[in-house]
Amino acid sequence: MDIETRTHTALHIVKGALVKVLGDKARWTTSAYVDGNHGRIHIEFDHKPSDEEVMLIEEKVNQVIKEDRDIEILKLDREEAEEKWGDWIYDRFPIPEKIKELDIFHLPGWNVNACNKKHTKTTGEVGKISIVKTRFRNSRNELEVSYDIDD
Repeated sequence: MDIETRTHTALHIVKGALVKVLGDKARWTTSAYVDGNHGRIHIEFDHKPSDEEVMLIEEKVNQVIKEDRDIEILKLDREEAEEKWGDWIYDRFPIPEKIKELDIFHLPGWNVNACNKKHTKTTGEVGKISIVKTRFRNSRNELEVSYDIDD
């Protein structure tokens, strides 16, 4: 599995951990970036997490990876996906209304997101993740979380 696919899949795993630790208000992704084994996710949020929360996020991420959970990639009618998961499938960068069929990344009990990128089949294929930096931008109400895939 190529590194960028693993690093992109890690975005979804990290986002799930952010919501698990920081709560539902951490659910809106404002941007994401992947380059090699490095990734960065920006979420709409209202404060910088404590060191303990960051450690817990990393622990939860790596626990899900260790569990080697199956990842579902579904192709669904947009209305069906919205009926099933509501706006949880969306980020702050909208999908044009003219798109009527969505590719859905679904890690049951963890993360669901409309996403047309390539993903691993299981969480275990991603490899260990280290949270390397968090930065909160008060002026934007945005939390940036940077991570690396450790090989």
